Amino acid sequence: MPDDHFSVEFRFYAELGDFLPLERRGRSFEHPVAPHQSAKHVIEALGVPHGEVGLLLINGETAAMDCRLAANDRVAVLPVLRRLMKPEAASVAGFAADVHLGRLARYLRFAGFDTRWQSTWDDAELVAVAASEKRVVLTRDRALLMHRALQAGCYLRDKEPLAQLADVAWRYALDLCAGRPARCLECNGVLEEIRKPDVASQLLPGTLAGFDAFWRCTGCRRVFWRGSHWKHLRASLEKAAHAAGDHGSC
Repeated sequence: MPDDHFSVEFRFYAELGDFLPLERRGRSFEHPVAPHQSAKHVIEALGVPHGEVGLLLINGETAAMDCRLAANDRVAVLPVLRRLMKPEAASVAGFAADVHLGRLARYLRFAGFDTRWQSTWDDAELVAVAASEKRVVLTRDRALLMHRALQAGCYLRDKEPLAQLADVAWRYALDLCAGRPARCLECNGVLEEIRKPDVASQLLPGTLAGFDAFWRCTGCRRVFWRGSHWKHLRASLEKAAHAAGDHGSC
């Protein structure tokens, strides 16, 4: 240990252990800390994004992430226990998904959740949008969750989009089958029901003959109906809802 460093005891609880090497999970360990380092600096240096931390305890007392540590401190780091929050506290204004989560964004939009996503965003643009609109950033990139300007983030452990959807639904207590109005899968705009004659000129003959209910995006003006793609998406939502612990039906 360098001469100007001192030892601090850390323990990371529950799913925060996923960010640590195996030998440090589920146990306390000593780690050297420099006098100028804040708790946030050390926690992120250990691999845990600050957006995943819900509670910091130093020697049994709650503490702020920007506080300084002292020799022989005992630091307990707990995750955001979103499922234990009151429903109004667990709700979010919306999500912002990183460039690799396009399918997850579409699933969330189909379920009616306000979800921003752009394939051209870099990390700084994504974080800026999320911060200005008070959105939760969804990502599988730990480094993105350590961005200084990030206010709320969610690290997704699974690569498969439906498993990601189930994870988000569980962590934020989202009801995927509540029947809320869907959003546009392409631009996230709100959908409004539209009369069939008003969109007839935009439809193929088979669609025009086979369906009577239509919706149009108030943003990009795309037209939607409940065809085979809608049925597939609804079945996917039901599967994810079941995996998240909601055994109702969509």
